[in-house]
Amino acid sequence: MKLYSYWRSSAAFRVRIALALKGVTCEQVPVHLLNNGGEQHSAAFQLQNPAELVPALELEQDTLNQSLAMIQYLDDLYPEPALLPADPLQKAKVMALALDIACDIHPLNNLRVLQYLTGPLALDEKQKLAWIHHWLHTGFAALEKRLQHSAALYAVGNAVSLADLCLVPQVYNALRFNLDMTPYPVLLRIYQHCMQQPAFFQAAPEQQPDAQ
Repeated sequence: MKLYSYWRSSAAFRVRIALALKGVTCEQVPVHLLNNGGEQHSAAFQLQNPAELVPALELEQDTLNQSLAMIQYLDDLYPEPALLPADPLQKAKVMALALDIACDIHPLNNLRVLQYLTGPLALDEKQKLAWIHHWLHTGFAALEKRLQHSAALYAVGNAVSLADLCLVPQVYNALRFNLDMTPYPVLLRIYQHCMQQPAFFQAAPEQQPDAQ
């Protein structure tokens, strides 16, 4: 099993957490998203993922794209600890929170979007940061309200779940972009608790072999 990854990729971060939680050894293949115009655009990597996005998970018989699909695969293959609750309603709550982040918040601040803003649209760095903060605040405001009804130690109750695997990288990015987290105490508390757990710390960007 090989994970094509970039140390700061939020989506790759999610998969690394899942691998660490389940104790699965996986070879990491760094794909630098900035060097040489972005190694994800190379012909070699396009064979792994024609969408030119990381991560990609290479298996003996196939290659998976989309981090949530990879995590679902790992959860099916290595069921402990389970990242989706058995109870249908709790499972739906976890999935909804994960999708809130992975589908509604993260894509608007992904690298290729930011590069389009500063490239063809000619926004300056201040304008780019304003874009990032606007969409993070928009997403986090709703997420904070939802978490007030579901969170305990983790995003949904006292067990780690797929929701936390999405939440942690997104808060990490918000902190990297100096977002004021004061309005989001529940989000920040869950992030801080998770980052004290060995699997999350092991999966953090700074701990990766390609960290710069």
